[in-house]
Amino acid sequence: MTDPTALIDDARARLAEVPRVRLGAVREPGRIRRVLGGRPVLAPVAEAWHLGVLLVGDDTVWGTGDILRSAAEVRRGYTAESQRERAALAAMAFRGGFAEGETCHIAWAPLDLEAADSGPLVRRDGRVMVRWSPAGFLAPLDEYLDERIRLVRGRAD
Repeated sequence: MTDPTALIDDARARLAEVPRVRLGAVREPGRIRRVLGGRPVLAPVAEAWHLGVLLVGDDTVWGTGDILRSAAEVRRGYTAESQRERAALAAMAFRGGFAEGETCHIAWAPLDLEAADSGPLVRRDGRVMVRWSPAGFLAPLDEYLDERIRLVRGRAD
C-alpha cells in the first residue's frame, strides 16, 4: 500500500486502544481577563497518537514540534535563558489545563498527505517517505508506521 491517506487510516485503526497525547496552542486572555492581570496559557486543542516525527489525529496529521511537560509555576534560578523559557511554557501548559507532568506538544504543524513535500513527508520514486532525523534519513512511510506502532503498543513483533 503506497497511498499515504490509506496508510494513516490503517494506522488509526491499529492504534484505537492506545492512549493519545494532547496538543497545546497559546490562548491569549480575553479583554476583561487581560485587564485583571490574566496571562496567556497553552490550552489543549487536539489529541493525537505520537509516532516519532508524526502526530496522528482523528482527521489530521501534524509534524511534531516541541514537547514539554506541564509543571506548576515556581521561582527558580536558572543559569540559561532557554531553561527559563521552557519553565515558563511548562507553567503556561499547567495554567491552560494540562495536568502536572503531562506531556504537551507545541509548535506542531499540519501536514498535507497528498503534497509532494510536507514537513517530514517527501515523495521519492513514487513512494511517500518520512524524514525521521535532522540529518535527513528517510524511511518508507509504511515501514515507519509499522515500527512506531509496535513501539507505542509495547511490542517488538
